[in-house]
Amino acid sequence: MSLLPNPTATITEHFAKLKDPRVDRTKRHLLTDILTITICAVICGADSWTDVEDFGLCKERWFKTFLKLPHGIPSHDTFGRVFAALDSEMFSACFTQWINAVCEISHGSLVAIDGKTLRHSFDLGSQKAAIHMVSAWVENNQLVWGQIKTEEKSNEITAIPKLLEMLALEGCIVTIDAMGCQKKIAEAIIEKKADYVLSLKGNQSTMAEEVQLFFDGGLKTNWKDIPHDVHQTINKGHGRIETRRCIVTSDVDWFVDLQEWKGLKSFGMVESTRQIGDAITRENRFYISSLSGLDAKTFAQAVRGHWGIENKLHWTLDMAFREDESRVRKDHAAANLSLFRRIALNLLKQENTRKRGINGKRKICGWDENYLLKVIGIL
Repeated sequence: MSLLPNPTATITEHFAKLKDPRVDRTKRHLLTDILTITICAVICGADSWTDVEDFGLCKERWFKTFLKLPHGIPSHDTFGRVFAALDSEMFSACFTQWINAVCEISHGSLVAIDGKTLRHSFDLGSQKAAIHMVSAWVENNQLVWGQIKTEEKSNEITAIPKLLEMLALEGCIVTIDAMGCQKKIAEAIIEKKADYVLSLKGNQSTMAEEVQLFFDGGLKTNWKDIPHDVHQTINKGHGRIETRRCIVTSDVDWFVDLQEWKGLKSFGMVESTRQIGDAITRENRFYISSLSGLDAKTFAQAVRGHWGIENKLHWTLDMAFREDESRVRKDHAAANLSLFRRIALNLLKQENTRKRGINGKRKICGWDENYLLKVIGIL
């Protein structure tokens, strides 16, 4: 599913709910104009508030064809002050409302949740740590659904439930790495009428050891009298062979703490083998899930699909948008600019008339105003 027609009108509609942080006497520029200029500028390659101002000045005549601009293009100081003061949580909520309005998240969609640190958003002068953004990525739709800010990575545990609350998750499969393998998070997903696949590692060390021993026993007995399903894939290329074997079992009644993990219905193991020449490496990863029935293929797709948030979101933000290099840091500014990057990425990914990568589409948007209008949904 792609974004529905004319998403920009809906962006304006939903972002109109934002509370303008400025006092009335300083509102020389409309907030909707400031937002629209910034969205367009970030799509076309702007990385700072000075870039946004320069882009606006270069395109002022064009912007005047559909924006009011009562006092022309705002200065970079104005952009900086507005987005430093603008409530980033409210901005994120409006962003998710926009996605809910313009995109159909279908039943069974895979929603991967993971965090990313904005490495240069720290401020030594004020002893402010780098901010950490937790995002929800819909693999089926190839878009960002929502995000929330936390000051420390350890706070992902408290941030994830807040992000889940923003999303209409009914019928979806939520995947989270080991940081999110928490009882309250599993409960929150079930309460949203969704399913979960959670990575199991050292943060739940006792549980991880018990599940590993169970799978070791199953493998030794060839799973005699134990309900299970197996799915295997083999990928070859670039001189290596990768084999992934996923084993899922619905035998969970032996687990002593079963009642404490709401919705827990299956355990899974992914055995990854990589061969490069004569060198062979193996790794086993373990998971807990609320998925019922013995369907190793669906389980394997969920595990594999979770990496989309790394490969298609975080990697793209760093390579195409140079997010890790951004020095914007004052107050809410870093979180708000990160959300503009995600808005830009969503719009660029959903425009499919040009068979180009994100970098290529950004260049064309900068060169061709008609194409930019198409990307932001006016044409």
